[in-house]
Amino acid sequence: MSATPAEPVTPTRRNAWSALALLAFINLLNYLDRNVIFALFEPIKRDLLLSDAQLGWLGSAYILVFSLAALPFGVISDLKSRKAVIAGGVALWSAFTVLSGLTRSYWQLFVCRAAVGVGEAAYGPAASSMVADYFPGASRARAMSILAAGIPVGGVLGLLLGGWLESIYGWRVAFMAVGLPGFACALAVSRMVDPTRRAAPLTVRGFVRDLELGVRGFVRQFLPLLVATALGLVAAYELTNRYGADSALDAAVIAIAVAIGLALTIYRWVRLVRTQRRDETPFTRELESAVDDLLDAGRLVLRTPTLVYTFVAGAMISFGMNGLVGWGPTFMTREFELSSGAAATLLGKWGLLAGVLGALTGGAVADFFSRYTRKGRVLTVGLGFLIGGPIAIWLMTIRDIDLFMPVFAVAFFMLSWYNGPITAVIFDVVPSRIGATVVGAYLLFIHLAGDAIALPLVGTLSDRFGLDRAVMVLPAVALAGGIVMLGALRTVAADMQKVVTGR
Repeated sequence: MSATPAEPVTPTRRNAWSALALLAFINLLNYLDRNVIFALFEPIKRDLLLSDAQLGWLGSAYILVFSLAALPFGVISDLKSRKAVIAGGVALWSAFTVLSGLTRSYWQLFVCRAAVGVGEAAYGPAASSMVADYFPGASRARAMSILAAGIPVGGVLGLLLGGWLESIYGWRVAFMAVGLPGFACALAVSRMVDPTRRAAPLTVRGFVRDLELGVRGFVRQFLPLLVATALGLVAAYELTNRYGADSALDAAVIAIAVAIGLALTIYRWVRLVRTQRRDETPFTRELESAVDDLLDAGRLVLRTPTLVYTFVAGAMISFGMNGLVGWGPTFMTREFELSSGAAATLLGKWGLLAGVLGALTGGAVADFFSRYTRKGRVLTVGLGFLIGGPIAIWLMTIRDIDLFMPVFAVAFFMLSWYNGPITAVIFDVVPSRIGATVVGAYLLFIHLAGDAIALPLVGTLSDRFGLDRAVMVLPAVALAGGIVMLGALRTVAADMQKVVTGR
């Protein structure tokens, strides 16, 4: 895709590592803000009088919107300023994390969590694309693993800080406290050097110009999405008043409305491009190229076997891993009769070290294997789950807290190997010009087909059979995902060669 017109600046090694450190820290905040709600499930359930199914939908509110927004933001990141996309996304998710603490009803909290998903969807594809450009070649998996280290660290800190803050100040203050640091990070992003885009620092005026934003233009171009979302909120509000505590249907209505609105918006853009009404397109002259590249990305996924394996395995891994993170604190609270704060603290202390070491080890192992074979990164992902998956299944049967925690640390260490290598595999088999778009498609698929299903499904099964039985499905599906990923051992070398030869 065409970059923003201006003279690109070649970043120094210091620029690259400084940018990686900032983006990794923002990724930490990303997962902290998305996972903090899981440490607060029990007090939220008490205060708002919710069922486990409703708690599951609160987790999926973020995931559903994040999934749907990731692909469009991936396109925008390839088409426009990646710094503007990242900065805007960080500011948006931080604002709605803070607002989550001010909500007074289930549907208000649901909407805020959904809006957090919009902001974080803007971050993932753009940040991964920038890191891939900063660190090409043999060091890419290590760099991606450092970026991905924010996933276990932020995820665990979300549980740890959420539980600690809730025990002292309550769940509302917990939301507000973890949302504030993101605003400073949004400002820091504006001073970054983009490795392939223009060198000018990002300002508010430049942000608006780069993304061609404007209130009237935004409303006109995204009218189907805005109308569908508004209608979904009205319908959810009426269903809440009519059916009271059973609001799983309300959440489903909102999710369906947003999906329909987004589909209609994209359909309208494609029609406008085809009829050459360029004055009405959201990104004027470049949208036709964006639509073409979006279609190219879709065709690329389908004709690249490695990506097919990666997408399917990623969805299964997302189902299991994010489901375990989401329901883990509640599982410990109930099975070991702990407070929310105590459960989150135990998971945090053991999970923080295990998660960081696991993510960094996975990247190092993948790069080591890659010195000898192009299959090294795929092998690392599969190996982590072949070892960690059975341990995690055993973990769900343990009821001795002194045994549970060390087994949890070993399982979490092994299951954290995949984060950096699986992203590096995508960039290994995809042309760099549409890398963010493909990552956006990947995030859309794995979350819609993965944890968006897992969280409410486990909640529903828990209401019927008990949480101790419901969680058993999670590590089993994650293990199966690791096995599916091994199928790419047969295809990854040939697909990497296609990128080199341009075929």
